[in-house]
Amino acid sequence: MSALYPDLPEPLPLQEHGIRVTPLGGLGDVGRNMTVVEDSNGHMLLIDCGLLFPEEIQPGVDVILPDFSYIAERIDKVVALILTHGHEDHIGAVPYLLKLRPDIPLYGSQLTMAFLEAKFKEHRLENVHINVVAEDDVIAIEPFECEFVAVNHSIPDALAVMVRTQAGNILFTGDFKMDQLPLDGRLTDLRAFGRLGEEGVDLFCVDSTNAEVPGFVAHERDIGPVLNDVFRRATGQIIVASFASHVHRVQQVLDAAKDSGRYVAFIGRSMERNMRIAADKGFLHIPDNLLVDSKDLHALPLEERVYMATGSQGEPMAALSRIAHDSHRFVELNQGDTVVLASSLIPGNENSVSRVINELMKRGANVVHKGNSKVHVSGHAAAGELLYTYNIVQPRNVLPIHGEIRHLVANGKLAIQTGVPASNVVIAEDGVSVDLVDGEAYVAGQTPCNYIYVDGQSIGEISEEELKDRMTLSNEGFVSVFATVDTAAKTIIAGPHVAARGMAENDTVFREVLPSITKALDDALTRGETDTYALQQAIRRVIGRWVSRKLRRRPMIVPVVVEVSAK
Repeated sequence: MSALYPDLPEPLPLQEHGIRVTPLGGLGDVGRNMTVVEDSNGHMLLIDCGLLFPEEIQPGVDVILPDFSYIAERIDKVVALILTHGHEDHIGAVPYLLKLRPDIPLYGSQLTMAFLEAKFKEHRLENVHINVVAEDDVIAIEPFECEFVAVNHSIPDALAVMVRTQAGNILFTGDFKMDQLPLDGRLTDLRAFGRLGEEGVDLFCVDSTNAEVPGFVAHERDIGPVLNDVFRRATGQIIVASFASHVHRVQQVLDAAKDSGRYVAFIGRSMERNMRIAADKGFLHIPDNLLVDSKDLHALPLEERVYMATGSQGEPMAALSRIAHDSHRFVELNQGDTVVLASSLIPGNENSVSRVINELMKRGANVVHKGNSKVHVSGHAAAGELLYTYNIVQPRNVLPIHGEIRHLVANGKLAIQTGVPASNVVIAEDGVSVDLVDGEAYVAGQTPCNYIYVDGQSIGEISEEELKDRMTLSNEGFVSVFATVDTAAKTIIAGPHVAARGMAENDTVFREVLPSITKALDDALTRGETDTYALQQAIRRVIGRWVSRKLRRRPMIVPVVVEVSAK
């Protein structure tokens, strides 16, 4: 249920010459980006299919997928999936989608598709229909036509896409910014944006992630001198953490290492895989003799080592977190080492990153991060760039995408400042359908759009209630009470026995409450209670009140009563 539109019903059938745009992820979160473009005959074009990484309140969850239920029963009507770039929050869920239908045609740039092919091997997906496209390509994907536009982002080879439909033109920016001095020389094609604006953009779907940030995002080139200075000053080994797909940042680290006489090892499976692909495709230049296998780098002096690692978001199983907790196979942190967190902070990861920084500093590391040094610039357009874009494109209607609600609202206000009527700016959430009919965009209804949790091999089987139970176990602990009774004789045969975990107390503390539990069981049996569930509830009430009063905790309580017949 949408918080913005709590009473919104399911959408009515789409008008004959209309187009429906339904986000299945990415509106309300920074992640799991996915949008459906649908015509009145039910043909569906998908834009992106990404992951969201879990927060602390989702223990045990590996990743979170978009909700495919909106398209699952009509999956044969999907004409294609377009990928705007190769970040996990835009491509990470593709293998899971293809398990519903493996032959969905995929369109994306060379690097994006190379990253995806590696994922398909891991998921053992074969005969996938891959189509590599580039900027300026115009592709007919009936009943739609798609034109691709170069945009600058924090990963090479990113694309915006203009989707021409029966109801008008829809322009998706994907993730983008306007770095005027990009490392790879690939600018956001503002001339193409202007040309498409002159043709007419009836619905503009715009990246909102940095809509609250004033001005323009700094240049990627500004990071190089800062990294060079950090490397020059460092006396021990250097560990740099970044996203595993941030090719530009890795290139700057490689260049800084070469200039300072150091050698580099990639650590983290995704980092090794992605950088190998980027180098093979010509997007990453690795100086000769600079790379060393991660198992061998420790043989070099500390002042010659650089580890390029995953884990910039504080992920517990990523390389940086294992290094911080002294559990990495090859890397041991030493007093005076330098750790650089060269990435932005995804909302929701603040506590995890802070914990990792604190652990690193406890071990004597010098930690350099965005808060104390200019070691990262964002890949998303700030407010000044968005204003510039609106003035170039001059869209009829605007649908802010890719961001939390506050980002979407801020983006919508920017559009209004440039002259887009407030009535033509639609703020939506996941599952809210926006129809484009006769040049007008409006909210048409909503469909259920839930988080789909992946936990190991389990997909979509974890409920919100189970996550609450996991949080209770994590924060409050677990108490189990076991007793055996003879309901016919109305006697307790064995127990009660109490076992606890995560209570920071020895189980002997529960001896105090055992007489009360025994009395509650005896009283229930004397009353003629024979239902084991009722007996368990009697135990739960006693132990629950006692733990709350005595230990100030609210643990998960699992009473077990076994009924036997005495002979």
